[in-house]
Amino acid sequence: MIKVYIDASTKGNPGPSGGGLLIVYENRQEQLTVPLSNGSNHQAEFEVFLKTLEILKKKKLTQETILCYSDSKTMVSVIDKNFTSNPSFTAYLAEIQQLLSEFSLLILQWIPESQNKGADNLARQALQQQIKKEKKTSKR
Repeated sequence: MIKVYIDASTKGNPGPSGGGLLIVYENRQEQLTVPLSNGSNHQAEFEVFLKTLEILKKKKLTQETILCYSDSKTMVSVIDKNFTSNPSFTAYLAEIQQLLSEFSLLILQWIPESQNKGADNLARQALQQQIKKEKKTSKR
């Protein structure tokens, strides 16, 4: 069984964003920071879940039992219901559902923010990397 903790961090609303993933399997932890596009915090939460699915697929872990934890009630609720009336989430939901069909068993579960500190720290690191990158780009 694989456990994955995910979180996103955004500066501004909308603004630059970064994602953090903590993957726990085979008695080891893998910590990943991923750059995300500019958007709202909710959009960043969807994007980090999408990136998580892509990373797990690339690692050929789609046939494993995966428990994925997020502190985003909005994102978890939309994925669970397989429905959103928010147009800014529609494209994410479609992509996520397409990727989820390739996994044998992935359970997405909400957890309190206090239980997601590892992914939160990684997301903040990714956000800082994005801010630095944007500052370098704007100076050119």
